[in-house]
Amino acid sequence: MIDPQPRLPSPGPSFLKEIEIRPGDERRVGMSQPQTVEGWWMGLLWCEHNGQLVTFNDLAPDYGTPPGSPLLRLGPGLSGSMSGLILEEGGRQQLRLRLGQAPADEQAPWDSPLIVVAGFRFEPARVLTMRDSELALTILQAFRDAVLRLAY
Repeated sequence: MIDPQPRLPSPGPSFLKEIEIRPGDERRVGMSQPQTVEGWWMGLLWCEHNGQLVTFNDLAPDYGTPPGSPLLRLGPGLSGSMSGLILEEGGRQQLRLRLGQAPADEQAPWDSPLIVVAGFRFEPARVLTMRDSELALTILQAFRDAVLRLAY
């Protein structure tokens, strides 16, 4: 079957070794080299298969595409996996996500490539106890877990 929509190439190579979303699955998550900008840890996070980005729809629930943006599922999954590590100010977690590429059709955001720009501010005491590579791996694993939750 021919894919009706051309796939974008993965922005890789990943800063860390890519992680399978499930054991034996060929789909993997990766991340760009993180940067710190005005106290925010920033990076690209993506999911790819054979060097091409998958879409959010590829991981949507079997019963169909949920309403709204896929970020409405990805954000809570990511913040839940990183609970206690993300700084909280004024009752709000300091986590920002946006699609890495706007959807071609605003009415079909799940058809977007599964790539996001992520920004975090971390609890200072927690981050001081972690090496940079350990922090990056924690984020990549949390992203993998959040990607898996898209299917729920």
